[in-house]
Amino acid sequence: MNRAGLFVPLGVFALILVVGFAGFQLTDPHQLPSALIGKPFPEFSSTLLTPEGVSVDRSRLVGSPVLVNVWATWCPTCKAEHDELMRIRATTSLRIVGVNYKDDPQQALRWLQEFGDPYEFNLLDLDGTLGVELGVYGAPESFLLDAEGIIVYKRVGEINQRIWQQELVPRLRELEVLGDA
Repeated sequence: MNRAGLFVPLGVFALILVVGFAGFQLTDPHQLPSALIGKPFPEFSSTLLTPEGVSVDRSRLVGSPVLVNVWATWCPTCKAEHDELMRIRATTSLRIVGVNYKDDPQQALRWLQEFGDPYEFNLLDLDGTLGVELGVYGAPESFLLDAEGIIVYKRVGEINQRIWQQELVPRLRELEVLGDA
């Protein structure tokens, strides 16, 4: 075997590494694409997280832009984002609706009582069915809907002050929800 023959396997290996690195390189995991962008929020019928357990459907999400936030008491990142959601609720007119995801309803009610409730209302998703319809990877995840209930933005991970300013405020200005925030 000549010397050139020794470099062929090395060249093939290097090519495999380059293609693999380029093809499988993860970008920002919070920017996971969603097939639902530009599509209506899925139809659903859900019980509210209330002692009365009233049932609601998709019609409660139309009429004005709304931020739908998937959260749970077992989620430490949900606790980290909670203060920002409270601030958003207190300082803007943006509607925030919660989806309590695969959680214990009694624990969730206690959690909201203890830390405050930034939500207009909370949908119960005990078995994760709505989460599957939304393509939820876990909590927290958030979806921004326009007034017609069309999903215009998806965020995987917490909403913090930086995400609010850089990602949500520009979209809310486009939807004419915010002036200068």
